[in-house]
Amino acid sequence: MDTETILFEAGADHVATITLNRPDALNSFNDVMAREMTWAWETIRDTDDIHAVVLRAAGERAFCTGVDIKSDRSWFFKDNVWNSFDPGVILSPKQHHKVWKPVVAAVHGMCAGGGQYFINEADIIICSDDAQFFDPHANGGITSALEPIGMLARGVPLGDVLRWALMGTEERITPETALRIGLVTEVVPRAELWDRAHAIASAIAARPPKPIQGTVRAIWESLDMTRAMALQNGLAYTHIGNEYPRQRMERVNKPPEFR
Repeated sequence: MDTETILFEAGADHVATITLNRPDALNSFNDVMAREMTWAWETIRDTDDIHAVVLRAAGERAFCTGVDIKSDRSWFFKDNVWNSFDPGVILSPKQHHKVWKPVVAAVHGMCAGGGQYFINEADIIICSDDAQFFDPHANGGITSALEPIGMLARGVPLGDVLRWALMGTEERITPETALRIGLVTEVVPRAELWDRAHAIASAIAARPPKPIQGTVRAIWESLDMTRAMALQNGLAYTHIGNEYPRQRMERVNKPPEFR
């Protein structure tokens, strides 16, 4: 697919890289990016040779600043409110596209408002030392609900999420704070960000892919279940995802003449 707003490549190490590529618009998303992200996630999901993903952004100033307020938003905000939908389901990998391959997000510069859509469903988030996370919804008199709910699902503490959502552009989560509250797992110098994200994804991609996908799926699905349900679901996935190691052990334990 010829893309306008993202760059997509898949390497021999089984890692696909998506680069948000609207730097002049601070990598804000529009209807074209939504369509191209849908294509990218579905391609990753359906291509067995892709084992892991790096999600990053071009330019120096921003990872993503949310929806492009200068663009036509009728693609998700309909005249009939009952036909409107959350654009995050298209931009994000898991809820709608069911991508269970690990996603490593590399955040630099500004990640504002709807930019959280791209990282709330990432499995590992790292950021550079110039990153800043904030939510401009409050400044514009707009309810902020979907992005902060996604942050809560990641385990970011309630007080920090409320402060982020209510204080608007006056509240900037720094890399140090992001690391402390669990929004990111690592902070690196800006020059090292992309290489470090790729190294993490490549290390994961070198492992057997089906058990890795089962691990990702079991963990994310557990967020919508009671503890008992999650454990039962997880047990089922260990039987499904561990079939190959089990068969290998059975062969090892057999006498040589029966192997």
